[in-house]
Amino acid sequence: MAGGVPHGRVDVATAQQVTGIAHRHDFIVANTRLMPVPLVPEIALHVAHEAVPLWHKTEEELGEMGLPPPFWAFAWAGGQALARYILDNPETVHGKTVLDLASGSGLVGIAAMKAGAASVTAADIDGFALAAISINAAANKAAVTSCGDDMLDASPPDVDAILVGDLFYEKSVASRLASWLETATEQGVDVLIGDPGRSYLPRDRLVSCASYDVPVTRDLEDAEIKNSKVWRFA
Repeated sequence: MAGGVPHGRVDVATAQQVTGIAHRHDFIVANTRLMPVPLVPEIALHVAHEAVPLWHKTEEELGEMGLPPPFWAFAWAGGQALARYILDNPETVHGKTVLDLASGSGLVGIAAMKAGAASVTAADIDGFALAAISINAAANKAAVTSCGDDMLDASPPDVDAILVGDLFYEKSVASRLASWLETATEQGVDVLIGDPGRSYLPRDRLVSCASYDVPVTRDLEDAEIKNSKVWRFA
């Protein structure tokens, strides 16, 4: 016996999970290209050329409709700004334990490790994002740990810093997130947010740290350059 499973037998749920992880890994590698991030060329990500075709292909490959958009396949403006700020101001994370919340591609978490963080956990509830984080972290030789839990379902973790790249685009999520981040701040956690001016950003609770003009794709945004700011939750 090993871990409660007899030798020669494989737990069905575990086998399906492993197969799913391998499938997502292969899908990402086959349908993206490893490219330097425009505002953060020190980091390369596996990115897609277009969002909608990749979204449809993901659904077709899995035989499942209604999957979340492939947020993991792009370097979003807020995430690029936050990653740039961290690399230019490494003291924000150096020697600290860090949570990269709703990590997507893993860009911000990778930047934190490159800036000298003691450890980084990149959290995302999308299985494809978890695979993308693993692939991108390996490509950048960054030791990032991924986590598939919905962090907002529990109290903020015991970390030194929480990084949030471009997550205030939906009202219901933004309200829940702002309350959770306020609790984290009250516990002494340093919260940094990268955002290109999304509708539900709680500006009245934030202090501006930096501003960047970020190159983005028209497939994602309404302009080729998005002014994005880095904020500290006050």
